[in-house]
Amino acid sequence: MVKGAGHERGQSRALYTPQERERRDQSVWTLVQGVLAPLQFCVFIVSLGLVVRTLATGEGAFAADASIVVKTLVLYTIMITGSIWEKVVFGKWLFAPAFFWEDVFSMLVLALHTLYLVMLLGGYGTLEERMLVALAGYAAYIINAGQFLWKLRMARLQGTASGQAVAA
Repeated sequence: MVKGAGHERGQSRALYTPQERERRDQSVWTLVQGVLAPLQFCVFIVSLGLVVRTLATGEGAFAADASIVVKTLVLYTIMITGSIWEKVVFGKWLFAPAFFWEDVFSMLVLALHTLYLVMLLGGYGTLEERMLVALAGYAAYIINAGQFLWKLRMARLQGTASGQAVAA
């Protein structure tokens, strides 16, 4: 998910300074994020279907577990590459003021996915409990994706208002 900016003390500010916009537009990590975000969403959709099927019928647990592991690996990949992107654009690995709350929620998503892995690999909890943790992680992911989509829209609007093409 390509990251944008936010608010400082209730006052809205531009999502990117001109220098940040230039670094964002020139960074290969912007493209990487642009490819990984829809990939992660596709993996999420497939996995969600498998998890719901397993919870509803008790069948397909292996496929559901495998899909959640893949979703988690894609999540870790997008988080690591997103941190690199953030460092390139904003000079901070995480929690740049421009999108502090998106990063906070991303940490919740990561924590829930990691808890699922601990449960799976450590043999903790029942299949149903593990699937419910995955669903909680997926619910948090949907909220987090919404945050980033909102920022993407704001970046596009800012670019249109300033007469610049926006690659966010």
